[in-house]
Amino acid sequence: MNFEYPTLEGKIVKRYKRFFADIELDSGEIVTAHTPNTGSMKTCWEPGWKAFISHNDNPKRKLKYTLEMTHNGKSWIGVNTSRPNHIAKEAIEKGVVEELQGYQSIKPEHKVGNSRIDLLLYDGELKSPEKCCYVEIKNVTLKGEGTLALFPDAVSERGQKHLKELIDLVEKGHEAAMLFIVQREDVDSFSPAHEIDPKYGSLLRQAYDKGVKVLAYRCALSKENITLKDKLTIKL
Repeated sequence: MNFEYPTLEGKIVKRYKRFFADIELDSGEIVTAHTPNTGSMKTCWEPGWKAFISHNDNPKRKLKYTLEMTHNGKSWIGVNTSRPNHIAKEAIEKGVVEELQGYQSIKPEHKVGNSRIDLLLYDGELKSPEKCCYVEIKNVTLKGEGTLALFPDAVSERGQKHLKELIDLVEKGHEAAMLFIVQREDVDSFSPAHEIDPKYGSLLRQAYDKGVKVLAYRCALSKENITLKDKLTIKL
């Protein structure tokens, strides 16, 4: 996934009110960037860390800048939670996610009941596919002890709801997958954050036992693009 808008580098001054971050550009100017991330962003920023922002002059936008990544001195960290679905779709189409191959078509944001599943992989007609797999995607940025990536970084009732929906789909005879997109390179394994959200960890284990594919893939991140690189070991 390439960045579609012009980008700038600076240093993060502060994050506040969840959706705002002040960034000091190399010129010394301080701009306010939208932060599309509802999580705690724990282990993702400190004052003075390098920051990477995109610039969009759309007149409908209140803020012209978006915080895309931060850098902790070892790795870029992708904090824009609108990116993982695009990264995942591109990677599946290119054959990177080996467990999700063999389908003719991909439909983003497919409605199922009162919810929308991030990706539907299917063969045949959309209304009555010959086979299909429902894929839910989560952005992972929290780093635990050592080189362990964790999700979620705050109690996630929405994430719990999504796991229940995947379990329900599998129980109805469909294929389903939970795909964690790990947007940092200083980790080499993944686990649910049991201490932060024990219910999510329990549901993820239940989903795995029921037959939901639980996958974690790490990204390669640069100032030019973000791409899915390799699979991580999962510790449930």
